[in-house]
Parts: sequence; C-alpha cells; structure tokens
Amino acid sequence: MATIRMIDIAVNFTDGMFKGIYNGKQCHVADLATVLGRAWSAGVDRIIVTGGSLEESKEALAIAETDGRLYCTVGVHPTRCKEFEECGDPEKHYLALLSLAREGIEKGKVVAIGECGLDYDRLHFCPSEVQKKYFEKQFELAYATKLPMFLHMRAAAEDFCEILEQNKERFSAGVTHSFTGTAGDRDKLLLFSNMYIGVNGCSLKTTENLDVVKGIPVERMMIETDSPYCEIKNTHAGIGFVKSLWPSKKKEKYDQECIVKGRNEPCLVQQVLEVVAGCKGISDIDQMSKTLYHNTCRVFFPHDLDSAADALLAGCQEAMKN
Repeated sequence: MATIRMIDIAVNFTDGMFKGIYNGKQCHVADLATVLGRAWSAGVDRIIVTGGSLEESKEALAIAETDGRLYCTVGVHPTRCKEFEECGDPEKHYLALLSLAREGIEKGKVVAIGECGLDYDRLHFCPSEVQKKYFEKQFELAYATKLPMFLHMRAAAEDFCEILEQNKERFSAGVTHSFTGTAGDRDKLLLFSNMYIGVNGCSLKTTENLDVVKGIPVERMMIETDSPYCEIKNTHAGIGFVKSLWPSKKKEKYDQECIVKGRNEPCLVQQVLEVVAGCKGISDIDQMSKTLYHNTCRVFFPHDLDSAADALLAGCQEAMKN
C-alpha cells in the first residue's frame, strides 16, 4: 500500500484516449475505471478533471460525479476562446458557464474556474486579442463563484501577469499549471502571493527546465500529470530520478494490467514527485509530498484544512528550509 498521498490537479479525462480512441481510431476498450484503479493504488487520492470549453466542462462534471475522489474545473481554454463569439452571444455563453459552475459547486464537484489564460504558441487557433478579452471575462466567473483559478500560460508571461495584476482582487488563489516558462516567468508568477505553479513532465524535459523548477519553493508548487499528455520520457533530463515504474504495452496490444505506451495517466504523478525531489536534492520525499498535498488543499479543498493541521505543516515547512 502506498503511504504517500498525492492529488493530481490536471487530468484530461474528456480526451478520447481514455475511451480507447487515438486519432479517430478505436484501438482498445474504454478503460477509465482501470486507469483510476491504478491511480488510487499508487497513492493518488484526488484528481481534478480539466474543463477546456463549455461542452468539455459539462463532460468533466459528469465524469467527476462518477467517483467521490474526482473533481473538476469549468472554463474555456485560451485556444478555444472563439467559442464565446461563435455561439452568437458572448454574454449568454458566459451565463451558461456560470450556471454550470454553480451547479457543480452545489454538487461539491467544481473546485476552480479554468482552464483559462493565454497561449501565444498556438495563435492559429485563437488570436491574442480574443484570448485576452475572454481570459479577463473569466475573472468574473471566479468573482461570482468565489472559486480559485486554474490557469494556462504559454509564451505570454508579460500579458498574462498584467491581466492577473489588473484582476488580483477578483480571485482568491490560483495555479498556473503545466508550467514550462523561464526563470523570469517563474519569478513574475511568484510575485503574486496567492499564485501556485503546477509542474508535470512537460516542466521537466530539459536541464534548463530543471533549473527553473529548482527555484520554485515547494510551498508554492503543485504536481500534476496533464494526462494523457506530458508524460516523463526516457529522453527527459530528469529521467534518472524516476524510481516508480509500471509495465507498458502499445495501444494495439492493449493489456489492462499495463499502462498504454505514450499515454500519460494519473498514477504517474508519482514520477513527477520523484523528479522534483531529485532535482531539488530533497531526500525526504514523504515530507515534500505532504507540503504539496497541503498546498493543493489550501487552494481547492480548503474545507479539509483546520488551523491545527495548518500550524503543524507550517512547522514542517520551516524544518525543511533549515
């Protein structure tokens, strides 16, 4: 039995790969239950399912309702922000998102607004002006629901942080997930006292990435897989720190006892934990995992924290620094 408790803050369970569909082709049976079983056995005890559009957010909520350990976000990804205007009535679209978020809050399932933000690497999907307009609009959702924000930032740190600064009174806390930015980008984010940084395999590809991650204080970090993407590959700089391994097979030779080669899944968040600890030179991985777990609860599951637990963990964090 796993002793480390982890929360995977970003899983794209709405992706067709978890239905066994790759590039439009059915390669194996839908296997979400099997994937979840591996995650729970590995010490993952909660997962946040990412919503990236109105329809995807509806699906994420439906998936979250199937298990008490699943939660979700409601929002529109920067590359899909055209949907506000393509529906013909941006305000109506906003109100539909708000209604869905409120429904999910009542059900105890929606824990953040997002995934929203800016992505200047993929402007062919949505121009920057449209992205900025509807990133800003989604702060209204956070303000109306009192939810934290689940954020996306790619090659857009300056505009992203400017919009954050302008709207900092409208959201309680947030995480900039799947962080792949520079040390300068990291430091800009860390200036916001209520901002955390989410790290996954894409954050750990190169030695430069590892150097940036070294500079993220553990008390300002969360871990994730962003499954089925962002796996830690054998070519990644931090692969030598990975200790937890699972047997894998190609999708064409599907075996429910094995992970699908090339498809990331939540059990592998333990590898992210191991690489972060390794690159930071932290030997007490158990203590580090407790700090990360606490960070995640503080933002997304604040009802789980009481003052005694807070004080206890604050003491542990001090001990780690000394």
